[in-house]
Amino acid sequence: MSGRDSARVLDRLRALREGDAPTHGGRVLSYVYDSGREELDELADAAARLARPLNGLDPTVFPSIAAMERDLVGFTRRMLHGGRSVVGSITSGGTESCLLAVKTARDLWRARNPGGGRPRLVTASTVHAAFQKAAQLFDLDWDPVACGPDGAVRARDLITRMDDDVALVVVSAPAYPSGALDPVRAVAGAAADRGIACHVDACFGGFVLPWWPGLPVWDFRVRGVTSISADLHKFGYAPKGVSVLLHGGRGQQGRRRHRAQFFATTRWAGYPVVNPTLLGSRSASPLAAAWAITQHLGPDGYAELTGSIRRVARAVRDAVDGIPGLTVMGDPVGPAIALVADDSVRPAERVDPHRLADALAAHGWKIQHQPGILQSDGVRIPHSAHLTLTPVLEEGAAEFVGALRSASAEVRGRPQADARMLMAGLRALGYGTGGRVPGPKAAWRLLRLAGAGKVSADQPMSMLMALIEQLPPPVAEALLTELLARMSEPR
Repeated sequence: MSGRDSARVLDRLRALREGDAPTHGGRVLSYVYDSGREELDELADAAARLARPLNGLDPTVFPSIAAMERDLVGFTRRMLHGGRSVVGSITSGGTESCLLAVKTARDLWRARNPGGGRPRLVTASTVHAAFQKAAQLFDLDWDPVACGPDGAVRARDLITRMDDDVALVVVSAPAYPSGALDPVRAVAGAAADRGIACHVDACFGGFVLPWWPGLPVWDFRVRGVTSISADLHKFGYAPKGVSVLLHGGRGQQGRRRHRAQFFATTRWAGYPVVNPTLLGSRSASPLAAAWAITQHLGPDGYAELTGSIRRVARAVRDAVDGIPGLTVMGDPVGPAIALVADDSVRPAERVDPHRLADALAAHGWKIQHQPGILQSDGVRIPHSAHLTLTPVLEEGAAEFVGALRSASAEVRGRPQADARMLMAGLRALGYGTGGRVPGPKAAWRLLRLAGAGKVSADQPMSMLMALIEQLPPPVAEALLTELLARMSEPR
């Protein structure tokens, strides 16, 4: 096959991009973090281009990487009120930061408890799924603590799970599904009293909450907080993927934790390998872009952008208060809001959040479907629709609120999608019984029956989400794995 010239290649890419949801303008209220400032995009592009040839594997060869990382760690440390004993690394994203926090805590726990068995990872049930992944990868028992139906977890429920076999307890600032700020001070203090590490997952809110007024203290000012993750590629407004993981503690504890994060070996025939992260070779482009943006914005710039998010959050909450049948879950703080049906009104007046999300897509706005979950104590967190609020949405807030009202009126009184027939078919085939899950062919057939055989940016998701919510997790996970795997299979 002959190659294509550069213009034709780029034309092909532009054609592919036409099927994507828009990444600017605030119309996608998840996954993208638009500051609304064109100069930040231009600055990030220029910085990333300058650093494109560099390899983050070895800063002794490319010392600019160490300099940029040093500046970013320093900026984040000051933002989170850490002293000189707080140190850390730049990672490829929030998931890697969370994985490394768990891996570090596990290794230090094992060093203190040789032959001590399998450690536990204690979190609220609303903690980011990256911590489930970390427990699987690093051989810990994930011990989720049930939350209330509003997504809030009680400090005493986390504290009562702390014992000698706990390597790490995690609290969120805030939790992505609900926007709730976990009780950091009480949990971290209790963990410190028991000699247990406490990680604050601020991947989502870390570059917003420092400038959000009226919050309880949740960062390195809290006794017992041993590590914090914060994503630069979210509300740091850098390109994907770049995050910060910081370690703290008294004296040299922060450095000891940080060094436990590393992988190092001289036991092979090649060059000495020393990796502070899970990756070896790393692109320096996201690092350079994040460095340039933080240098440009500084604390005042981030405070100004956070002010925009606060005004958007107020406008959206005021609008939801005026929409019959729809309400905000709990009392969120920061840039996340979850919408749920108002169970205090008659079913004929309720607005199902997943029907709403599908209807909003027809109006040109994307909010995120979140299935409900039944927790270990029998309390259900209801299905909801997640909104990530960004500064650029301030310009279009009136239009979004209008679309929210119109879409709510269109679906008011329509119940959650009914997946009972699909569920009956799955049970008849024996899926979910004795751990049986569908293979690739059967999973794909079931997905097509659920209306998810052709995925696009405006694909209705209510039926699939209703099915996912009712299925045993292993069966639901098999279906979702097949969905994503099929998308990238060559035709």
